[in-house]
Amino acid sequence: MRTFWNINRTLRTLNEWEPNCWVQVTCPTQRDEDYLITELNVPGWFLDDIRDKDERARYEFDEGWALIILRIPYVKEVRSRTPHTTVPLGILMHDDVCITVCNYETNMMIDFVSYQQKRNQGFTDAVDLVFRLFLSSSVWYLKRLKQISVLIDESKQKLDQKISNEDLIGLSRLQDSLTYFITSLRGNETLLSKLKFKLPVDELDADLIEDVTIEMNQARETTNIYTNILDSTMETYASIINNNTNSVMKTMTTISIVLMFPTLVASLFGMNLFTGMEQTWWGFPLVTVASVGIALISFWAFKHRHWI
Repeated sequence: MRTFWNINRTLRTLNEWEPNCWVQVTCPTQRDEDYLITELNVPGWFLDDIRDKDERARYEFDEGWALIILRIPYVKEVRSRTPHTTVPLGILMHDDVCITVCNYETNMMIDFVSYQQKRNQGFTDAVDLVFRLFLSSSVWYLKRLKQISVLIDESKQKLDQKISNEDLIGLSRLQDSLTYFITSLRGNETLLSKLKFKLPVDELDADLIEDVTIEMNQARETTNIYTNILDSTMETYASIINNNTNSVMKTMTTISIVLMFPTLVASLFGMNLFTGMEQTWWGFPLVTVASVGIALISFWAFKHRHWI
């Protein structure tokens, strides 16, 4: 789906492409890609790069085209190993042409358009649009990190009551999401530092870049904090599981040792030998009492040493 936006003073839709407008392409079909290649002369190979969900953040300049890939946060609607992840957003600029292409429908882009319409302000130029996309992505990274923090707290509360594989797997998936976040944020920071010198930046853009830098640093530091917290949490619960396992094994070993003494006594008196008690009525009760007594004494000894 492609949408044409007039970015002068306010953000409103257009019926067709006009010079200096913003062409937003979301989940492009083959028809959309053909339009971009034939009508706007977009490099086809770059559209293939945007389609790759693992494409890194970068900047290139090819035949007059400024080609940018920005990593933005994305939440998968279907059940997945990593529900919170990042996807590439392609930005293409050439003279009076400005295009963004994303193969996923993200809340960030929907909110970006809605926010600009509420402000009733457009963009000064394509460069202003680019850096505002950087700012919006940083803000959305922080929003997603808050959601991840809530999920971590919920899982910890459940694990405090009962340690289950499902909750541990959930924490592991959140750990994977944070890995994607920190990698993408570092790539975006490197990309931003390059664009400051590659794009024509004016005084207003410089102030905006400073705001973007602050938000990105905060998002990166927050991701590092949550990553450290999650690593520490996983190590703590791993230690708890090992400790519980050791306690169970210790109890089972103690019970086995306690039961070994009656078995030993019964085995000794059960041998095919003459002990003088074969014809007496008190032989069997004596062996039984001796077995129980030795078991109780050994149990008391283990209890006294706090082994059980």
